[in-house]
Amino acid sequence: MKRVFLPIAAFISVLVFWDYYVTLNDVPKFVLPPPLSIWAALLENVPLWIDASGATLWVTLQALLAAIVSGVLLALTFSLSRTFEATVYPFAVVLQVTPVVAIAPLVLIWVGIDNAERAQVIIAWLVAFFPILANMSAGLKSVDANLSDLFKLYGATPLQRFRLLLWPTAQPYLLASLKVSGGLALIGGVVAEFVAGSGTSTGLAWRIIEAGNRLQIEKMFAGLLLLAVMGMLIFYGFTLLEWYVTRRHRG
Repeated sequence: MKRVFLPIAAFISVLVFWDYYVTLNDVPKFVLPPPLSIWAALLENVPLWIDASGATLWVTLQALLAAIVSGVLLALTFSLSRTFEATVYPFAVVLQVTPVVAIAPLVLIWVGIDNAERAQVIIAWLVAFFPILANMSAGLKSVDANLSDLFKLYGATPLQRFRLLLWPTAQPYLLASLKVSGGLALIGGVVAEFVAGSGTSTGLAWRIIEAGNRLQIEKMFAGLLLLAVMGMLIFYGFTLLEWYVTRRHRG
C-alpha cells in the first residue's frame, strides 16, 4: 500500500507547493504556469493531444519491436560465433555511445524530409537497440555449463537447446532490458521529432515545439506531462510483464 500511497502523496505535495509558489511570487504564466492552467490546456485540446500521443506511441512501438527482433537475433548469432561477436560488437558500442542528437540530422537527410516518421523510427531504434543486445548476450552467456554439457550429451538439437535451455535462462535478462529500451525508444522518437522540426510531424514533440514558439508554456508543460505519463506506462507495463512471466515460470 505504501508503494502506491507515498508517490501519490508526494506528487500532490509538489503540486500544492508549485501552485502556492507561483501565486505567492506572482510568477508570470510564460515562465511557470500554475498546475490548473496546465490541466486546462490538456482539457481544451483533448483531440489534439490524443492524436499527438498516438503518433508518438506508434513510432515508439515500431522502434521497440525492431530493437527486440534485431537485438535478440544478433545476440543469438553472437552466441553461435565468438569471432562474429568480436567483429561486430564494437560497432554496436559505437552506435550506443554516439549521441543521438548528432546522428539524427544525418538519418533525416538520408531518408528524406518527407519521411520524417521513418527517420524517427530508425533513430529511436538506434537508441533502444543496444540494451537489448547487451542484456540478451549476457543472458545467453550465463547458461550453466553443466546443463549445456548435459544437453550435448543427450544429443539435443539446436532448437531444443534454445527452447529448453538458452531461452529460459536469457528471458529475465531480456525482460529487464525492455524496461530500459522502452523508455529509450520514446526518448529517441522525441529527439528525432525535435531535430526534424517539420510541420509534417504530428507527435507530442512537435506540439511542444509549436507551443514554445507561441509562448504557450502551459501547453508545453501539458505535452511534457503526457510524455512522462507515456514513459511511466511503458516502464510499468514491462514491469508487470516481467512479474507475470517470472511468476508463471516459478509456478
